[in-house]
Amino acid sequence: MISRRTFIDGLALSVAGAAIGSTAKSYAQILGANDRVNFAVMGLNGRGRAHLSALGANKDKSRVSHICDVDAHILEKYAGEAEQDLGYAPKRDGDFRRVLDSKDVDAITIATPDHWHTPMAVLGLKAGKHVYVEKPSSHNPREGELLVMAQKKYGKKVQVGDQQRSSPHTIKIIQQIHDGLIGRAYYAKSWYSNTRKSMGIGKVVPVPEWLNWELWQGPAPRSEYKDNIAPYNWHWLRRYGTGESLNNGTHEVDICRWALQTDFPQRVTASGGRYQFKDDWQFYDTLVTSFEYPDKMISWEGKSCNGMGFFNRDRGSLIHGTTGTVLIDRNGYEVYNLGGKKTDEYTTGNKSTSRDLLSRDSMTDAHFANFIDAIRTGAALHSPIEIANISVTMLLLSNIAWTVNHELSLDMQTGHITNDPHAMTMWSRQYQKGWEVTV
Repeated sequence: MISRRTFIDGLALSVAGAAIGSTAKSYAQILGANDRVNFAVMGLNGRGRAHLSALGANKDKSRVSHICDVDAHILEKYAGEAEQDLGYAPKRDGDFRRVLDSKDVDAITIATPDHWHTPMAVLGLKAGKHVYVEKPSSHNPREGELLVMAQKKYGKKVQVGDQQRSSPHTIKIIQQIHDGLIGRAYYAKSWYSNTRKSMGIGKVVPVPEWLNWELWQGPAPRSEYKDNIAPYNWHWLRRYGTGESLNNGTHEVDICRWALQTDFPQRVTASGGRYQFKDDWQFYDTLVTSFEYPDKMISWEGKSCNGMGFFNRDRGSLIHGTTGTVLIDRNGYEVYNLGGKKTDEYTTGNKSTSRDLLSRDSMTDAHFANFIDAIRTGAALHSPIEIANISVTMLLLSNIAWTVNHELSLDMQTGHITNDPHAMTMWSRQYQKGWEVTV
């Protein structure tokens, strides 16, 4: 049984060990231990605010030199918030390309719509910047491959925003699972529940004068501006977003994959639909997807429009093994024996909810701290692109399986769909001319 005392003592030892290892590497890096990393935050209306907050929490190691958004109202609004949180005023810019030209910027953070994640990350790497990119790190599987290639080519750090990878209690219990706490872990079930409203039927309207719609669209093929796209409902449109499985499922599926120590699966299935409302929403609001391996399985159930969760939790993961089960969420964990009796638990004392769209929390602060330490001292990233891309690609494949309405067989080394040319046409996307992603 893992007691709270055991957890705290073990965590203290692991943190101390990590600190010693990190210090030993510091003198071999370009940036010294006393140098702050200069950041530019790209996209301010959602998770970008959590990025600003996390950088403020790590202000002894970092500085925000620039903030950037194509929405002039948002840029103005959050410039004030940034100055209040940070104690100084970062430079503002409506065009990220000018920011990438600045030699003052060491790293960029990307919290834009999904269709911008890989294109902006690759351009950032080409400009010599380290990159923190929100999940999903790619809009389609091919972009994931390109981003991994770009990181290897340009040699800068790329951290993906799977912030639970930096959660101390999650790190601790995953290690316990790997050490045999529940025997051989073989099945992981995860879920997400929310009560999202209808996005309605959009009307074509003039582009607001304060929005650079051309740059907002960027790599996406051009379309008319509608009044129900920005600032959030683009998530549900294929042109820009990737649906709830990538918006939120990526987090828990990544935890499941971490616990089971798996990479690409052998088969992917997905069933669901848009049931709650009839509107412009192009993805499912309800989806059940499974990832099958020769001797293991991961499943995710997403309900965008019904808040009923499991175990009184909006989101979480159950890791089943041959001798027991572990329930993990952002607030702690519970351990059960094979008969379902609870044998131990740990709680952070916090209460998170799926209704919180910003998630300004200690996990994000710690994830940024890890990213900054990787830049300054060579510490290992908790969610490097080559690892995170597998989880992202798996959920992108579930979108493809749902679209073609049949099971996909995969090459377990590359994740490529086998013996299905039609499904494989969805591996990439069409780009607006001049915005194609190249490494």
